[in-house]
Amino acid sequence: MERLKIVLQYFQSNSESISNGICIILALVSVKLYTSFDFNCPCLPQYNKLYSLGVMIVPPIILFFLGVLVNRHTGVMMDEWMRPLGNRSKNPAVVKYLFSAMIQRALLAPLVWILVTLLDGKVFICAFSISVDPTLFSGQPNNTGLDVVKMMAKVPCKEDIIFRNSSFRKAVSRYVRCYSQAIGWSILLFLIVLGALGRLLKPCFEDHGSFLQTRYWSNYLDVEQKLFDETCVLHARDFARKCVVQFFEDMREDTVLHLPHPLNFRCAQEEEEEEDDRLHGISKQDQMNQLLNKWYFSKPELDVTRMAYRPRTCVTWEDGNGKSLYSDV
Repeated sequence: MERLKIVLQYFQSNSESISNGICIILALVSVKLYTSFDFNCPCLPQYNKLYSLGVMIVPPIILFFLGVLVNRHTGVMMDEWMRPLGNRSKNPAVVKYLFSAMIQRALLAPLVWILVTLLDGKVFICAFSISVDPTLFSGQPNNTGLDVVKMMAKVPCKEDIIFRNSSFRKAVSRYVRCYSQAIGWSILLFLIVLGALGRLLKPCFEDHGSFLQTRYWSNYLDVEQKLFDETCVLHARDFARKCVVQFFEDMREDTVLHLPHPLNFRCAQEEEEEEDDRLHGISKQDQMNQLLNKWYFSKPELDVTRMAYRPRTCVTWEDGNGKSLYSDV
């Protein structure tokens, strides 16, 4: 249970971890879909290969675009690429980094589907059984009334009457499945070696300082957008509350005024001042629309010097003679 909590905390820690979790879930879904998918080969020479290649190619394409759709990096990358220049320059390296991260995660589920189909072998048998030379195997059925191509196209259909309990069909299926599994394991080995070489050789051909800058600003764009959305939600909630309260106050008739206790009144006044602070002085629809347009067309420059070094109030306590007792300067 503790390990499960640690895993969940990791996937909820940041957007990159959430994207990794979504990609892993898509990969598991692709495996589940394949295992629950009842593959039935048409067993016709003109359709076997077309149907098999469709099963091997179409679902990975769907999973790829689904991975692109659910990946948060997609939205962040497109926003950064399409936004007007404004007060902030664009960094092509950040866009490339986000695009690379999006593609890598989106390719996981399609690759899992292709590897599972190759290691299972049923799709490969359906597609290429007609390409096998039947003279390589003994026990070939005789007097079937079919030519060689049509007979070999029925190899994937073990229920067919000409191949019922046939050692010939089992031998051909085993032969083609070996090729399929060999290709699957070869692709898996190639991907693992490619990833290992990329991880080992990347520091040799890339400036690590530039990479850290690119990764920092790509994370910054993601965090900035999330904070802006959260701030907009809080502002909308306070704005709506003010509108509703104002509406009811405008409809209120003269009533007896029951004043609260001074302490409770002070607390309510402080809460109201806090809500006013969250509105940031924006009290009209036109003001909000103007602010949102300014955020899109003219993003603020990446300089927080004014906020970091703004003046603060320092207090000094003195006695009756003007002698300093304590100061927080």
